[in-house]
Amino acid sequence: MEASMTCDDKGLLEYVRKSTPPPFLLKTYMLIEDPTTDDVISWNGDGTGFVVWQPADFARDLLPTLFKHSNFSSFVRQLNTYGFRKVATSRWEFCNDMFRRGERDLLCNIRRRKAWSNKQQATVTGQQESDEDQRSSSTSSSSGYTTLVDENKRLKKENGNLSSELISMKRKCKELLDLVAKYANLEKEDEDDDYDERPKLFGVRLDVEGEKERKRKRAIEISECASILLSQSCK
Repeated sequence: MEASMTCDDKGLLEYVRKSTPPPFLLKTYMLIEDPTTDDVISWNGDGTGFVVWQPADFARDLLPTLFKHSNFSSFVRQLNTYGFRKVATSRWEFCNDMFRRGERDLLCNIRRRKAWSNKQQATVTGQQESDEDQRSSSTSSSSGYTTLVDENKRLKKENGNLSSELISMKRKCKELLDLVAKYANLEKEDEDDDYDERPKLFGVRLDVEGEKERKRKRAIEISECASILLSQSCK
């Protein structure tokens, strides 16, 4: 009786196992079905496979939420153990005859391959992954170098433009200082003419000793003050 119950239990467990999709496949299917992640991973055009559009973002942002790791190569090896094939060389597109859009019930028909039968395939796939990683790394390095060169050229150009603007501003500032200084001198001369209180003899003003020197010093002081104030405002 106990032997019979044991056989029944084993049969039930085997039935449940065969009628329930493996967790890895179920999680992957749910991830592909999620429309919010279509820019990273989605079905291909006819729904017979899926494409990982952004492997780096997929590994960093999505893998840890379902599989508790961020290793894209490990994810690809797991796909291989369930019979998925990489069907494109220019992108990460995978297919399995029992993994289709809108046919979730077919997942129960996908079983994990035995290690001994998958050893040779894993070796070939590993080599392909290594080649893909090397090409990706080379492309990334080349792209990064080109970006740095372009950025360096842009910065040099901006630096040249700023230097030209600075020289122009300094020249304009000097011209303005000279203009203010001249204006101050003219104003002083006008004021001297208007308020000249020197005595006149037959309509001609008489020079008072030291008066010209005092006015000259005063004009210089006004000019220097104007120059200092304006130079400070131009810094």
